Amino acid sequence: MRIDVVTIFPDYLAPLELSLIGKAREQGLLDVRVHDLREHAHDRHRTVDDSPYGGGAGMVMRPEPWGEALDALVASAPDAAPPRLLVPTPSGMPFTQAMARDLAAEPWLAFACGRYEGIDERVMGYAAQRMPVTLVSLRDYVLNGGEVAVLAIVEAVARLLPGVIGNAESLVEESHEDGLLEYPVYTKPASWRGLDVPDVLLSGHHGAIAAWRQAQRVERTATRRPDLLPPD
Repeated sequence: MRIDVVTIFPDYLAPLELSLIGKAREQGLLDVRVHDLREHAHDRHRTVDDSPYGGGAGMVMRPEPWGEALDALVASAPDAAPPRLLVPTPSGMPFTQAMARDLAAEPWLAFACGRYEGIDERVMGYAAQRMPVTLVSLRDYVLNGGEVAVLAIVEAVARLLPGVIGNAESLVEESHEDGLLEYPVYTKPASWRGLDVPDVLLSGHHGAIAAWRQAQRVERTATRRPDLLPPD
């Protein structure tokens, strides 16, 4: 999979060189390219923002640098289908595990990291003429920019690619894979500071363990995220 990220803070994406994502890049499973939007701003101050039409607080990212940056992305692989463009924004669709699986099937993703009060709306309209565009939100809060969201989305998507996670079975019973949260997990020692591992996990009875884990998933989901359960 190829991933391109356009941002005014390229160093913000440095964590994508670490851990399993970094290893996936080294192994050629993931091709991540980070681009500085200011390279497409041609005044001496490399300006990418201006005051909003209609007044109001804050600044808005100008369309000219974004249009040029997106044109350069598409031109970088003229024989390939264009990327799917993701724009992190609080007004976007909620990012979910189901969306992560959908994105993991794409050969090429691109991210547009907004800052300030956001990107001029015409950029999304222009981009939609050339590539699929999805506005996506990490949920109901506001960040200073799209970079944090990109880090989260790339990790959620990339770990689903074949070969990135060593044991693929570890992806099966995770939270949100079937609408439930994951069951609690334990390791050695069996007793720690007066707290014991549940007896069923020490029993060696695989059927009983599976039943306990499923019951824990339902109970945990009902307690922490009742919105995930189907209505009665």
